[in-house]
Amino acid sequence: MLKPEILDPQGQAVQRALPRLGFEGIADVRQGKRFELEVEGPVDEAALARIHEMAETFLANTVIEDFTVRVDS
Repeated sequence: MLKPEILDPQGQAVQRALPRLGFEGIADVRQGKRFELEVEGPVDEAALARIHEMAETFLANTVIEDFTVRVDS
């Protein structure tokens, strides 16, 4: 996701369009991207640390984006 201080023109365009489409009560919209990774083997602390490093150095532009790593069962 873009950091809060970075302008998000796509999110703003969606926010402006929602009321015209009949969707009220949305205060803010932020647009982002998502990567889904399927891990071979168990997802232990070492695997999570490696995935976090991958996200920080390759998948996210940490100058303007924040990221989270989440495990779904």
